[in-house]
Amino acid sequence: MNWIKTIDPADADGEIDEFYRKIAGPDGQVDNILKAHSLRPHTLNGHMAIYKAVLHHHANKLPRYLLELIGVYVSRLNDCEYCVAHHQEGLRKLLANEANFEVMISALETDVWGDVFDAREKAALNYARQLTTNPGSVSEAAVTVLRDAGCSDGEILEINQVTAYFAYANRTVLGLGVSHEDEELGQSPSSDNPENRGHQ
Repeated sequence: MNWIKTIDPADADGEIDEFYRKIAGPDGQVDNILKAHSLRPHTLNGHMAIYKAVLHHHANKLPRYLLELIGVYVSRLNDCEYCVAHHQEGLRKLLANEANFEVMISALETDVWGDVFDAREKAALNYARQLTTNPGSVSEAAVTVLRDAGCSDGEILEINQVTAYFAYANRTVLGLGVSHEDEELGQSPSSDNPENRGHQ
């Protein structure tokens, strides 16, 4: 499940038990990526804070499906099967349109986008790809492309932050051998209130 020791919810006490109770799903599941932090609960707290801020915060203006779409794409680029599996399922739930979902996923897998995505979505995905695969090549021109596609500067920041978050999450998973074995995929926070970290 992980290459390092982790503490299961049934064995948790003290600070990590308190965190687990806050983030568990309705069936008590704590995702393995979060259990990977169990020996250092303060890093779990940090992980959850940035995760909630970039993907599940009421102040974000971009639609949640687009943030999830970027996360799936970045995870594919990083070969992080764990995050692809979880966030692809989250995207499926958000879209609530199986045909549209399948078309989007096929476009991400082949990098042939055609008219599957609109100009803003394409600009966001192109930016995410460049920042993920060749971060040193990103220049102000990449931000200009996003503006020209209709993104405000605040929305550009959201695209930047969700791309950066998935770089962190993917490397947490890949560097510690985190598996989604025995997990229900696609659970996400039950509220966009940053103080509420419960999952459903």
